[in-house]
Amino acid sequence: MVGITRQEPGERVNADGVGDLLQNKGKMTVFSLCLLLCADLLDLAVGYLTVTIEPLPPVVVGETVTLKCNFKTDGRLREIVWYRVTDGGTIKQKIFTYDAMFNTNYSHMEDYRRREDLVYQSTVRLPEVRISDNGPYECHVGIYDRATREKVVLASGNVFLTVMSPPNNISVVAENTPAPFSRYQAQNFTLICTAKGGKPAPSVYFKRDGELIEVISYTLPSTTEQGGVAAGVRGARPLISRDLDDTKLQRSLSLLDPEGRSARLYTDSPQRLHTQGQQASEPSPATEVIPETVVSREFPRWVHSTDPLYFFSHTHVPQSDGSVVVQARLTWTLNPQLDNDALFSCEVKHPALSMPMQTEVTLAAPKGPKLLMSPSRAKVGDTVRITVQGFQNEVFPEPLFTWTRVGGRLLDGSAEREGRELILERVPAELNGSMYRCTAQNPLGSTDTHTRLIVFENPSMMKNTQNQNNGARRLDALGLTWTALVLTVTAELT
Repeated sequence: MVGITRQEPGERVNADGVGDLLQNKGKMTVFSLCLLLCADLLDLAVGYLTVTIEPLPPVVVGETVTLKCNFKTDGRLREIVWYRVTDGGTIKQKIFTYDAMFNTNYSHMEDYRRREDLVYQSTVRLPEVRISDNGPYECHVGIYDRATREKVVLASGNVFLTVMSPPNNISVVAENTPAPFSRYQAQNFTLICTAKGGKPAPSVYFKRDGELIEVISYTLPSTTEQGGVAAGVRGARPLISRDLDDTKLQRSLSLLDPEGRSARLYTDSPQRLHTQGQQASEPSPATEVIPETVVSREFPRWVHSTDPLYFFSHTHVPQSDGSVVVQARLTWTLNPQLDNDALFSCEVKHPALSMPMQTEVTLAAPKGPKLLMSPSRAKVGDTVRITVQGFQNEVFPEPLFTWTRVGGRLLDGSAEREGRELILERVPAELNGSMYRCTAQNPLGSTDTHTRLIVFENPSMMKNTQNQNNGARRLDALGLTWTALVLTVTAELT
């Protein structure tokens, strides 16, 4: 047992302890003195070693990063090894080693993945970092043990490398499109903005005509609850006010009655509209005069009394490479009179970007699709294709195309057909002069384009028909000749 006596006032004790302990040996036992001397000799044999690594600020993909390992020691250096730590610290992978005995350095990575460079013994540079380089790194320093010269004393430090990646792709689409136009009932409309490749997850927001949209955030429902919550959003009425330009205001006022009241909102089947006690009769398709090509456009018979209330939600989907896909949704009750030609933009902010990324879409109703008929001079028996080539304006969201035949059914017997192309196989001569209607519609409006099919006679088919008729005449003449011969022989015999 070590005994330590209390220091008398005025007495001085040396920190190293050797000289003072010898002068005050009466105050300590011999065993305590030997113990302290052994500890002091052991410390002189081992020496000291400290390792520190300066923290790194976040870096962007493609930049060059320098990992610097600072160490202090009074011993002789043996080696410096850099490790990359993965799987939560369970796996340590050597990436670079400096061997002080032979003054050499080498990488532990495969040749095709070797990107590390040793700058100066303990400093490693990683050029063009990737998202996969994100994570903790450790620097292990070893010095020789002074006592044995065979053992190595180790110390280590660690640092976390945070690699950021800006989004590499953003896009805006309309949900549930193509969709038909409802002339008599208001309907919800949703824009979906998707930002891919960001790490960490970027922030996404919407603007309308260059101004930030005030939104009401909500949480996306689960699969079982989605139906009920969606119905609640569908029935919501927007209340956010914003200025109207003169064009949209005039278009909206044109749907008001003479006393300034808004027209009725039709939610059931279409009814006839009564104005000042008189019944407005709608044109009958049977008496409608249709030229070969005509474009007509419908506008709704209702108007909102208030501006939309915008609902906003977003989801984050982690990817295997460490990036995050962010999907933001903006939902409101569509008003074609005010929303047609409105410019909506999706902007994405990210710490790796000096300025936000942006993509824009302009809501627009379809106007006059351009139709192409192939072949241009269709003959009887040909396969005719009527294709939508484009529009007089840019259309968003994607239109829904419906084909019908005016005054009858299509060649295959169906009442209508959807798609950008109508195919009529082996057209008969009876279709000459028939009129076909292409209806292009999206939630903002509907437009009809008519084209007339002209079928010409097919000379090859006519030649085959004539040959068949000539063959039939020759057979008839041959039959009459044989009949006359048989009658003549019979008369002679009798």
